[in-house]
Amino acid sequence: MNSFSTILKRNLLWLGFGIFLAVAFITHDGEARIFGTGDHAFGKAAVWLIWLGFLLYSLNISRRENFFRSLKRMHPILWSRQIGLDLYIGLLVPLTIICLHEGSLLITALWFVPIFVFANLATLVYLALNFESLIAYFI
Repeated sequence: MNSFSTILKRNLLWLGFGIFLAVAFITHDGEARIFGTGDHAFGKAAVWLIWLGFLLYSLNISRRENFFRSLKRMHPILWSRQIGLDLYIGLLVPLTIICLHEGSLLITALWFVPIFVFANLATLVYLALNFESLIAYFI
């Protein structure tokens, strides 16, 4: 039987993600958190649905396979390193958008760690929380 410390250790990343999500929701001000109110409310709902699907998929995978052991197996493969590098370079794009949208290096820095740890799970949270104000730049 697994002890509490073993269960906690196996789920430490998810605990961190839960804390990040709670802080993001609690500190978010401005537009509605979940349901959009404007002409593009369907887009906000679509982003949340994409996020939910990706979250459920990620949780299912983490039940079946340890993240850190997987990284150890993938590290020797050069294409795995290239894909990882590509992902992390690509994460600079949403961080740049956050910086431009928020107008604050401090807020951007606060989003940096969740985005670089949880990648698109965190990026989709920012996009969903701020969907209407972000879309307003393009219409």
